[in-house]
Amino acid sequence: MNDTRQDQQGRAGHLARDLTLYLVARFALVGVIAVVLVLLGVPLLVALLVGLVTGLPVGMLLLRGLNARVTAGLAVRNQRRARQRARLRAQLRGEDLPEDDGAIDTDTDAEGR
Repeated sequence: MNDTRQDQQGRAGHLARDLTLYLVARFALVGVIAVVLVLLGVPLLVALLVGLVTGLPVGMLLLRGLNARVTAGLAVRNQRRARQRARLRAQLRGEDLPEDDGAIDTDTDAEGR
């Protein structure tokens, strides 16, 4: 159980990095497609539009592993936020706080990230 919690914290800790890499990779893929089309004589605007349309499905295939890491990190973050929300609601009702296996989220900032 402790290994699972550490794995989840590791995924959530790298969420910003993974998301940034994923977005940069998607933009780079669109750019590469557009550059290839421009070199083949297609006008720039048309090449960008074709790059956007074709980059979406191609990116889903080529960047599957990175997409899975981002999705896993978002799931861990959403679970953490749901636990925090449940604790806050319990405090507002004046109830005892639910047990959380002694884990305290010290890596979150004021906005819950």
